[in-house]
Amino acid sequence: MRFRRNVAEAEEPIELNLIPLIDVIMFLLIFFISTTSFIEEPGVQVDKPQAASAKLLEKNSIIFAVTSDGKIAYGGKEIGLGGVRPTVKRLCAKEPLPVVIQGDENSRSGVLIRVIDEAKLGGAKDVSLATGKS
Repeated sequence: MRFRRNVAEAEEPIELNLIPLIDVIMFLLIFFISTTSFIEEPGVQVDKPQAASAKLLEKNSIIFAVTSDGKIAYGGKEIGLGGVRPTVKRLCAKEPLPVVIQGDENSRSGVLIRVIDEAKLGGAKDVSLATGKS
């Protein structure tokens, strides 16, 4: 069996239209930019106290939330006081990370002190309280 190619016929050049491809890429880019979360925030709503000396948060930090009724949460899940030290140890295994505690304005100071203590015992680099800018 022999296949022959007819050389006598001139092939038309193939034209590739790039405009629809660029449109699709732009739509994908807009979709991914609008759905990306850049900073992990805990799922617990806390009413932070105001402070004039508030600073910006580091991007790589461990964020705990202390609610007004004394519950402690990490990543939106309640972990309790006993879960603070193991969480900090696990996340600081490679390098020490700063810990930020978002304490509700009406939370008890004793609970905040115990969370700070547990975070330091877990190996945190820095422990700070989150406040709102006044």
